[in-house]
Amino acid sequence: MRPTADPADPADPANPADLRRLHHAVLAWYAANARDLPWRRPTTSPWGVLVSEIMLQQTPVVRVLPAWESWMARWPTPVDLAAASPADVLRAWDRLGYPRRALRLQECARSITTVHAGRVPDTEDELLALPGVGAYTAAAVAAFAHGRRAVVLDTNVRRVLGRVMDGRALPAPSLGRAERARAAAHLPAGTKESVRWNVGVMELGALVCTARAPRCEACPLAGSCAWVAAGRPADEHVHRRRTQAWHGTDRQVRGRIMAHLRALPDGVPASRDELLAAGAGGAAPAALADPGQPARALASLLADGLVVAAPDGAVYGLP
Repeated sequence: MRPTADPADPADPANPADLRRLHHAVLAWYAANARDLPWRRPTTSPWGVLVSEIMLQQTPVVRVLPAWESWMARWPTPVDLAAASPADVLRAWDRLGYPRRALRLQECARSITTVHAGRVPDTEDELLALPGVGAYTAAAVAAFAHGRRAVVLDTNVRRVLGRVMDGRALPAPSLGRAERARAAAHLPAGTKESVRWNVGVMELGALVCTARAPRCEACPLAGSCAWVAAGRPADEHVHRRRTQAWHGTDRQVRGRIMAHLRALPDGVPASRDELLAAGAGGAAPAALADPGQPARALASLLADGLVVAAPDGAVYGLP
């Protein structure tokens, strides 16, 4: 991006002119292309931002939108969610997936209520101390809910920076120190600008610099992207990545059992045989390729606290 250098050279964080051009390109693109998502609006509370970040983990925006709006209408503050029954929380989570997130979010709400008097904390250290909040979520809430300068590194941000700076198709499976330091070096110095940069790079990765079908012709950074300059090489880490299958897995069976319990009227339990049949998709468990899968899935739900059993073990329900 230096005037005297190859236009495909990545930006040098030690060169202020390079960084200004990089920041301007992303911020101008975001100003013209940002989606109007409710959790980005100035009127959204820090709690609303935190809820969105938990819901968006491994879940597409299109599925989160109606769930977030319904959730915030029902539990607009941490105090409201803290007082809810876990069964109601799990029903409201519905099919967002990974339902343990719902219970962890309620634990988080209870901690905010008791430790922080119902106010979502604004420092990364305090946020990291909340149940279910990791490094990414803490940085995102600090930045997007409280306007703080933070290094926000989700999959989209890592992919954009990895392509533009390192010429890599996709980031390594795990985040390393060097990658975090690189991201910190490219973060704008100004607080407000840093917040816009974080969300702008994230949006660029979500809409343009996607994992499977990047639209390089629409990217404001294409002229300085090391990956484009290298001919868009293949993913060097492909052999290290684990694919998350769904059909036929224990996760699918767990989802069937949870869906059956959510559909029952409040307080109505289900028998073990009923749940095993639900997990088997209505078939007899013995007819499955893995006959023990429904029982194994039910046991894991019990261990996770997503399902509870009566003392005699005869019937089961939501907690």
